[in-house]
Amino acid sequence: MKENYTSTELMIISAAREIRDNEVVFVGTGLPMLAGMLAQQTHAPNCVLIFEAGSVDPKLRHLPIGVSDPRTTHMASSVGGLIDVFSALQSGHVDVGFLGGAQVDVYGNINSTSIGNYLRPSIRLPGSGGSCDMACFAKRIVIIARHEKRRFPERVDYITSPGWIDGPCGREKAGLSRGGPVAIVTTMGIMRFNDITKRAYLASFYPGFTPENVAENTGFQLDISRAKKEAKPKEEEIKILRENIDPSSVFLTRPV
Repeated sequence: MKENYTSTELMIISAAREIRDNEVVFVGTGLPMLAGMLAQQTHAPNCVLIFEAGSVDPKLRHLPIGVSDPRTTHMASSVGGLIDVFSALQSGHVDVGFLGGAQVDVYGNINSTSIGNYLRPSIRLPGSGGSCDMACFAKRIVIIARHEKRRFPERVDYITSPGWIDGPCGREKAGLSRGGPVAIVTTMGIMRFNDITKRAYLASFYPGFTPENVAENTGFQLDISRAKKEAKPKEEEIKILRENIDPSSVFLTRPV
């Protein structure tokens, strides 16, 4: 039977479930905003959203187009600037940050700088913005990425935002005393990280896929031995996403 939801909607719902109530959440433009709003309207009503442009704890009535959209300031606890929100991040007040990029490797390192040799790249990308700060200083990181083999190499071409770097103790050697990625939420499933090796493994896969499907579409060797089938989204979650959060289909497309 054809499902009445898209892989993107399931990815957003899975990302939202990574947020716990009362947590401080640093969100970026796009799907992280939808995940944050969904969490607030379901299981984490007291989570605090922070936007990079300076808005803290807004009561969002409409989906912002980006982090500097004036709608992010509606009934906010405070509206400052970059220095204010990044000071809070660097001081350890952010529980979870959402990141994405062109490449994500087996240790959760993210590349949003260049594809190929840095000095002579085949593609030059936008770069870090605030993502490196978030990867370094948030207490944990959730990565959101569409699942394509080219996006998941064994090692990224350039580390824009550090994950576990080169495995156990990689962050400590680099002087990073907290944080690290805990999940990679994709359009096929959710990868997490081995406590000892820090390598990504498949924790769950979405309905309509198999662990083998996910492994075939991943550029590094993926441990699928612990993979479980992810629960289908609840009708209420889909309804809130479509009717309350993105009724104009700014980021979402409806199933055909």
